[in-house]
Amino acid sequence: MAAEYEYDDGPDDQGNMFKRPGKPSDRFPAPYANEEAARAANGGAYPPDLSCIVKARHGEEDYIFSLLLGYSEPPAGISIREGLHFNRYFPGGAISMARAIYDEVVDYEDGTPNNASQLAKDVSVFLTWASYPEHDERKLMGMKAITLSALMMGLSIWYKRFKWAPIKSRQIVYKPPRVCFF
Repeated sequence: MAAEYEYDDGPDDQGNMFKRPGKPSDRFPAPYANEEAARAANGGAYPPDLSCIVKARHGEEDYIFSLLLGYSEPPAGISIREGLHFNRYFPGGAISMARAIYDEVVDYEDGTPNNASQLAKDVSVFLTWASYPEHDERKLMGMKAITLSALMMGLSIWYKRFKWAPIKSRQIVYKPPRVCFF
């Protein structure tokens, strides 16, 4: 997917910028040229940057999952302005984003059920992955720290036993003093 786009890179040996195919580590290209174009395409609402949306919301991926599946008709007595949609998980209940996930939109090659719940789960997991790019490095560093701590713990136990073994294993014999009676 990343190789489908071309990114500016460089400069080369002559100082010129050049285009190259994308790599998995590249950021997604912006869908709109600027903020005004984004607002015009979305009915005046500026779409959020979803690369950190999971970090920005309480409940993280559970909130995103619920938001994607929370569209319904408004309850009796609640009116929603034109251009807005009712979502019971969005604060205030009215959201500009229309429902985007429906049943049987995507066919999975491995036989995974193609219902809206599975699609929402896939989107939520992807946005979580995009929100935490340092996740793998952090987990690797944690494993290194645990391994080093275990090694240091083993060495310190061995050192303690080595140093204290002669002291703990010696026998102390109490010989009372001889009392002389005249």
